[in-house]
Amino acid sequence: MDISLALRFGAVAFVVLAILATAVQLRQPPTPAPMPAPPRPAAAADPLRAALARCQALGEAGASDAACLAAWAESRRRFLGAANPSEGR
Repeated sequence: MDISLALRFGAVAFVVLAILATAVQLRQPPTPAPMPAPPRPAAAADPLRAALARCQALGEAGASDAACLAAWAESRRRFLGAANPSEGR
């Protein structure tokens, strides 16, 4: 068998397989759209969350805002579960 004939046969087989794969893919039903995420609870339920959102909106200015510093300290206290050192032991 001549090498050029074998290459032509291989190319034709590849094209036929590509067409078959495309046809199979097109016959499958479309996948359903992903479910939307559940709504997040309102920030009004947690005043700390609202304060942190305000500080995030301030951007770099939030680093010098006293209310933001207090909100971040409270957030750290809640997350770490550490006792406030000013409360005493």
